[in-house]
Amino acid sequence: MEWRELDLGNCSVAATLSLVGERWTLLIMREVFAGLHRFDEIADHLGVSRRVLSERLRQLVEAGLLERRSYQEAGQRSRPEYHLTSHAHDLQWVLAALLQYGDTHLGDPAGAPVLLHHSGCGGQVHVELRCSCGHEVPGSEVEPGPGPGALRVPSEEATLS
Repeated sequence: MEWRELDLGNCSVAATLSLVGERWTLLIMREVFAGLHRFDEIADHLGVSRRVLSERLRQLVEAGLLERRSYQEAGQRSRPEYHLTSHAHDLQWVLAALLQYGDTHLGDPAGAPVLLHHSGCGGQVHVELRCSCGHEVPGSEVEPGPGPGALRVPSEEATLS
C-alpha cells in the first residue's frame, strides 16, 4: 500500500494535534512540567488571558493530561492545582523535541535559555530517533509506511457500488 492510498482518518499525528495543537496548550503543559501548578502563577508567567487558561486547563483535565488537586492556604477558600498524569509524562518528549529544534534552528546565539537535566545523574537530556536495531537514525533516513492499523482509502468503484 502506498502513502497516497492510506486513509488518514485514524492518523495519530492528527489525533495528537487535536489534543494539544491549539494555541497556548503546549505552553501551559510546559509550565506544569516546569513546576507551576496554580492557576494564577501559570496565568502570570504566560501572560495568557484567564478565560483562555481556564478553558485550556479544563480541556487538558478532560483529556487526562492534567489532574486537579485541591489546596488551601490559611484563611482562604480551597482552590485547584494542576498536576501531570502519566499520559502527560508520555508527552514530555514532544516538548523536549520542540525545545531541541528551537535551540538548534531558532535559538539565541548566546545559547539555550533552558536545559533539560536527568534528575538521576544531572546529565543533559536530548531527544533522538533510534531504530529498534539500536542505531541512532537521522531524520533524513526515516520513512513512513503503513502500520497494522492502516486503512486504505475507499476506491471510487467501491463507493459507487
